[in-house]
Amino acid sequence: MSSLLVSFLLLVALAVQAVDVATSYYRYVNTELLGSTWHQPDSHPVYTLFRRAGGSDGDTYASVGSPAVSAGKIPDIPVTTTPPGSNPTYPDGYDPMSPDVCSSTYQCRIPGDIWDGPDGYLSLSFDDGPLPPSPTLYKFLKEKGQHATHFYIGTNILQYPDCFEMAWENQDDIAVHTWTHPYMTTKTNEEVLAELGWTMQLIHNSTGGRVPKYWRPPYGDSDMRVRAIAKEVLGLTTVIWNQDTNDWSLSDPVPITSLDKIATQMHTWLTGSKKPGLIILEHELSNQSVQAFMDAWDLVVSNGWKTTSVAQMGGASAYQNSWNASAPGHTGQGWRPLSPPALQRRQPHPLRKRSCWLPVLLAP
Repeated sequence: MSSLLVSFLLLVALAVQAVDVATSYYRYVNTELLGSTWHQPDSHPVYTLFRRAGGSDGDTYASVGSPAVSAGKIPDIPVTTTPPGSNPTYPDGYDPMSPDVCSSTYQCRIPGDIWDGPDGYLSLSFDDGPLPPSPTLYKFLKEKGQHATHFYIGTNILQYPDCFEMAWENQDDIAVHTWTHPYMTTKTNEEVLAELGWTMQLIHNSTGGRVPKYWRPPYGDSDMRVRAIAKEVLGLTTVIWNQDTNDWSLSDPVPITSLDKIATQMHTWLTGSKKPGLIILEHELSNQSVQAFMDAWDLVVSNGWKTTSVAQMGGASAYQNSWNASAPGHTGQGWRPLSPPALQRRQPHPLRKRSCWLPVLLAP
């Protein structure tokens, strides 16, 4: 058995065990069950994957990988390699800037992917959570009356479920940042499906059945093949960014930026043009990265920026089958968003103690 296959099977085994643990751990969240209609038609694979029957998940799952390939919906683009210190590299004959490949790592924009915000808006999002620095960010957002999209890593949700709960209680939007944070173009079709699908399943099980609508590729690494798997199989829209703070490196032994440098960047962006609107790559990865965002907030206000969560830009619904964290959702055929309802405050679970510091033990 090849080492690649062994690695893949281990990933799937861990995911199965992890979802079982998380489903039990978040059982109280699932009281807000959804209705009976879907945004996606019955023929879409994501409907079969995530439909709910009798208040719980259905037992029959679609074969989602090969039909999309055989239908010609998944481009036949080879996986990349990642030489040390280099961007993902394609085999000879594959131009990352060509329309057939169109790698977002190389700043090629695929129509339908999201890079820019609406004019005049700062669209808020944070990557890599939930993690111990997250509560400081969530408290700040709540104090300022703001909602953001959190692009979560699946394994981090399992390790820090109380942090997940804090964001969920704050009515923030939950989106996908893969299961293990890899360069996605280096993954096979099946591995891409696993990275996205298991994270979607965990979010679905932990939010009363809501199905994520958006994902952000780690390192911004996607192309026509990866994007097609996300969209055609799982209904996910790809979100990139138009400004990058490099705040992820602040806690590295040798950071490539500093709080002072980020403050200078933020001043330039927030006092500059409002066309297009800003989607700034920011992380809830470290105390420093959270501080960088908070330090810039007065500039956001003083320069008249409107704000929104990335997942709700332009009045869009945050999930494939629900407007937001508190709106009634649907799990059958034919749901279409019409107008967003007001957010309703969710009360904390009375039996839970707040702690983002103790990891969940993944015991059988």
